[in-house]
Amino acid sequence: MNDQQNILARSPANQPIYRRRLVKPDGRDVMLYGYHPHDEKPAEDMLDGGPKKSELRWHPLRREWSVYAAGRQNRTFKPSASDDPLAPTRTNGPATEIPFSDFELAIFENRFPSFSANPGAAGKAPSGLKTAAATGRCEVVVYTPEGTGSLATLGAERRIMLVHAWIDRYQDLFNAGAAFVLPFENRGEEVGVTLLHPHGQIYALPVIPSVQLSAAKTFADGYDFAGHMKDWMPEYGIKSEGGMNSFAPPFARFPYEIWIAPQAKRNNLWDFTDEELEAFANQLGDMTARYDQFFGRECAYMLSLHGAPAPCDNHGQHENWHFTAQFYPLLRSADKVKYLASVEQSTNLFTVDVQPEETAKLFRTIKTAI
Repeated sequence: MNDQQNILARSPANQPIYRRRLVKPDGRDVMLYGYHPHDEKPAEDMLDGGPKKSELRWHPLRREWSVYAAGRQNRTFKPSASDDPLAPTRTNGPATEIPFSDFELAIFENRFPSFSANPGAAGKAPSGLKTAAATGRCEVVVYTPEGTGSLATLGAERRIMLVHAWIDRYQDLFNAGAAFVLPFENRGEEVGVTLLHPHGQIYALPVIPSVQLSAAKTFADGYDFAGHMKDWMPEYGIKSEGGMNSFAPPFARFPYEIWIAPQAKRNNLWDFTDEELEAFANQLGDMTARYDQFFGRECAYMLSLHGAPAPCDNHGQHENWHFTAQFYPLLRSADKVKYLASVEQSTNLFTVDVQPEETAKLFRTIKTAI
């Protein structure tokens, strides 16, 4: 069992951020991030990883990949608080994914991954079908040892730590050969969340998905995202601070969709200045708080970070890429879900019930303590 600790980075306030990496007996990593060194001895009882066989299959008509991971069918589903696998492992309590009694922020390899280092060989391809091994990695990001909370309640220092942890994982996963890395969060039962403990995930993919390939082509063709975003403000703007904007994109596909982006072109999080990083962390919490206030309840949403993919033959170094964080709410109102029904699923043509400029106007009026 390998156990190492080092200083990962320093926060904008020059606080050291430590990372402790533990390799569990089943070979899966657990990484602890914090402002203080973590020296606790790990628990002896640890959860073992589940099945990892998965493969990619190419859809010839949509021209995109799908991943098949049958081992995920029986993954953990809405456990009780006493059986929360994302909680710390307490004395005389059940084993969890994090074999310590306390931590600040933790990331571990998913027990039921869609992508893994050794997914097995792809099966024999039927006629006209291209297949590939689903090599990569899936990680779970546990924001807090507490069983409740959100990006809005974590506090500024914990959000900054989270951004540094994302940067660490981005760079490690790209260095390991990932074609695209996607940090994301699914929040709320309407999205299909099966673990209520505050957390996100990271997927390291062996291919660049069709959405990001399309964006890469647009950026390579010279699309000036920063210039257009400047023109969109203030009509579509919600908050601007520290070189960072929150806004409703004029081409939003979801009611109340909101993006966060640096005002200057940045390929990825590690390109941010300290001021931009701090403002980005702040706006993640601020937008989450605005959503909850607007709907009068915990807002179900999908959040994804869109940094540049790894360089590829068709689009080079992605020098013109512009990083965005994108919130897709799954609510049209406090008691109405935005369903992706026949038209959206069949054609990818979304029907949006709220004008983006109206979203910006409504959300600008919401005051938060963040």
